Amino acid sequence: MQPEFKIKPFKALSLSELYQVLQLRSEVFVVEQNCVYQDIDGKDEKALHVLGMSGGVLVAYARLFKPGDYFRQASIGRVIVHPAYRDKKWGHTLMITAIKAIAEHFGETHITISAQLYLKCFYESHGFVQTSDTYLEDDIPHIEMQRN
Repeated sequence: MQPEFKIKPFKALSLSELYQVLQLRSEVFVVEQNCVYQDIDGKDEKALHVLGMSGGVLVAYARLFKPGDYFRQASIGRVIVHPAYRDKKWGHTLMITAIKAIAEHFGETHITISAQLYLKCFYESHGFVQTSDTYLEDDIPHIEMQRN
C-alpha cells in the first residue's frame, strides 16, 4: 500500500509530525551517513513539508522551497525514505508528489536540487539533468541538477 502524502507549511505541522521529521532526518543524514552537520538549518520555517505516512509512521519526506528561498528556482531538498521501507521504491512516489506540489503550490516547473552524487540516476529518472561539477557538501559528493 502506498503512503498517504500530506503537504504542510511549517506552522501546520503537529508536534508529533515535526518530531518524526527531525528524528528521520537525523537517523539517515547524520547517523546512517556518518555525517556530523547542522540539519536544523533555519530553513524549515520557509519550506512546505511533504510527509509520506503509512500506519502512523513517517516513511518518506521532502521539503519544498519557492524560487529565491534556497535556489533561484523552486527546489526540493532533504529527500528521504525511511530505511525500513526503501525496498518499496517509495522514493519515486515521493519525487512525483514533490514535483506536482511545486507546480500546484508555486506555479513552477523549473526545479533545482543539490543531489548526492550516488543518486544521480534516480533523479535523472524524474527528468533532472546535471548542471554542475561534483562538489562536497558536508563531506559528501553532490551535484546540482535541474528540471525544466
